Amino acid sequence: MTSVSKMSLAVSTVLSKYASFTGRASRPEFWWWVLAVFLLMIVTQIIDALIIAPLLGVPASGENASQVLSFFVALAVLLPNIAVGARRLHDTGRTAWWLLLAFIPLLGFLVLLWFYTRPSEPENQWGPPNPLY
Repeated sequence: MTSVSKMSLAVSTVLSKYASFTGRASRPEFWWWVLAVFLLMIVTQIIDALIIAPLLGVPASGENASQVLSFFVALAVLLPNIAVGARRLHDTGRTAWWLLLAFIPLLGFLVLLWFYTRPSEPENQWGPPNPLY
């Protein structure tokens, strides 16, 4: 299976569970989704800078920069980001309440990053492992 097909499978899986906070998300599913969203945000920011900002007559960079497309894309993937994060925590045996660590500057991010990199547990209260590949 190629990297592109793995990423497309992860993206379709996450989007099919758009707002599902139940179940589990494997490590590959989570990290391929993160990579896809990261690349999508880079592309939308380039489109904002090269096409949308000139159309709106605002600078492409700086404090008055127009990031209209990036804002709407980020808003569209907000709920799936939270949902896949919750399912990834379930896969490591933790509740989704751990996502609240994101509100603690830097330290919360680092702890969540560590949780996201942990291997999947065997069967737990959220069901059996759900390998993506």
